[in-house]
Amino acid sequence: MSQDSLTSSRSQPNLHDRVEQVLSLIRPAVQDDGGDVELVDITSDGVVQVRLHGACVGCPSSSMTLQMGIEKNIRERVPEITAVEQVH
Repeated sequence: MSQDSLTSSRSQPNLHDRVEQVLSLIRPAVQDDGGDVELVDITSDGVVQVRLHGACVGCPSSSMTLQMGIEKNIRERVPEITAVEQVH
């Protein structure tokens, strides 16, 4: 690997970092409602696993937040992601 290739691969955020960047944009709105979202893992087939905290746990709207807020935003900004699922 050339030095230029090595430098450019270091300067580009990896998949985990890119997903975290999107979550950092969403997180303030979730926290305003008393909850939080944590990135747990990204599977080899592009599924983001998140854990909801606080008021999100047991909230009837959390599945809508997960689908329409979190998943929609991540998939728009990180095309390699195929889905987002909640883990407990």
